Amino acid sequence: MTDLLWPGDHRAGLIFSDAAYLAAMLRVENAWLGVLVESGLAPVSARADLTAVVSTADVEAVAVAAEATGNPVPGLLDLLRERTGGDPARWLHRGLTSQDVVDTALMLCLRDALDRVRNELSAQVRTLAALAQTYRDSPMLARTLTQPALPTTVGMKFANWLTGLLDGADCVAALPQLSVQAGGAAGTMAAATELAGSPTDATSLSGRLAAALDLADSPPWHTTRSVITRAGDALVTCCDAWSHIANDVAASSRTEIGELAEGRGGGSSTMPHKNNPVLALLIRRTGVVAPSLAAGLHAASAASVDERSDGGWHAEWAGLRTLSRYAVAAAAQTTELLAGLVVDTDRAAANLAAAGDLLGEQRAMTELTGHAARGDYTGATSPLIDAVLQRANHHLMEAT
Repeated sequence: MTDLLWPGDHRAGLIFSDAAYLAAMLRVENAWLGVLVESGLAPVSARADLTAVVSTADVEAVAVAAEATGNPVPGLLDLLRERTGGDPARWLHRGLTSQDVVDTALMLCLRDALDRVRNELSAQVRTLAALAQTYRDSPMLARTLTQPALPTTVGMKFANWLTGLLDGADCVAALPQLSVQAGGAAGTMAAATELAGSPTDATSLSGRLAAALDLADSPPWHTTRSVITRAGDALVTCCDAWSHIANDVAASSRTEIGELAEGRGGGSSTMPHKNNPVLALLIRRTGVVAPSLAAGLHAASAASVDERSDGGWHAEWAGLRTLSRYAVAAAAQTTELLAGLVVDTDRAAANLAAAGDLLGEQRAMTELTGHAARGDYTGATSPLIDAVLQRANHHLMEAT
C-alpha cells in the first residue's frame, strides 16, 4: 500500500491492508469450516480450500457489497457460496455470525502489526542502549522549559529515551493473547449449541477455532471491547516514546544547537542548503494523531449497546487499521533514525560552556550541606544510566 498524504505508509507493507483483511476473513471461514468437518458435525465432502476461490481481485466487489449489510462478511459469503457450491456452500459459516468473522479477522491483522512493533522496539532498544553506553560521560546541556538548566550527559538523554521505549514495550508485552470471537448471532453460541448438541461441545468448537488460528480461546466479547482499546493504548504509548525522541532530534538539529542530526536528512524543493530532519517530523506527526485514533476506539467501545453495537462497532474498524499502520510505519522510521543518528559531542560541550554559570544550585547545596562541590555536577547520571541499561538487557533477553 501507499498513501500520498501519509509519507512512509509503505513501510507498513500489507499489514491491515484491504488485501490482508480479506485474506484474514477467508482464514477464519476456512478454519471454522475445517473445525465443523473435523468435529464430525459436517460431512467430509464439506471441506474446501476457501482461500483458493477468492483473491485480492475481489476486494472491490466485497467492499461495495458491504454497504448493503453494513459489514464485508455477507458479500464475501455470497462469493464463496457461488464459487464452491454443494456441501461447502451449505456448511459454510454455520454457527457463526458476521461479527465473529469481522472481529477474529481484526485480531489476525492486529497480531501482525503488534509483531512488527515488537521487533522494531527490540532493535531500537539495542541501538539506544549502545548509544547510552557510548556517550554516558559526554557532557551536554540539560534544558528545562526550553532554557538552559544544568549539566548532564548525552548518555543520560539517551537513557531517558530508552526508558520511554521500554515503557512502550512493556505495554505491548502486557497485552493478553489476542482471542477468537465465535459467539454466534447474539453472543450466546445458540446455533453452535444446536449443531454440536450440547453447550459443552459448542464451546469446544471455539477452542478448536482458536487453535487453528493460533489465537486464544475466549467467551464471546461482542460488546466488550477492551481487547481493542488496550491494544490501541499500547500502540499510542509507543508512539509517545517515538515522538519524544523525534522532538529532541528535531530541536537539537537546529543550526544554532547542532548537537544531534539525522544520518539522512531531507532536502527542499526550493532551498538546496536545507537538511531537514524528515524522519523526525514524520514520527512527530504520528505522535500528534495517534492519541485521537485511540480515543476513537474508546468512544466506539463506550457506544457498545445490547448484544451488538449499532455503529460503535462499525466505527472502530478503520480506526484500528489506521492506528496500527501508522504505528508500524513510525516504528520503522524510529529504528532508522536511531541507527543513523549523528552525535556532535564537541558541539554539545561547547553549548554547555556557552550557557554560562549554571552552578547556582550547586553552590546552594554546598552551603547547605558543607560538602565539597563536585566538579561536573551531573549528579547520579552514571548509576541512573546503569539502571536503565540493566532494564534494557532484561527486555532483550525476554524478547529472544
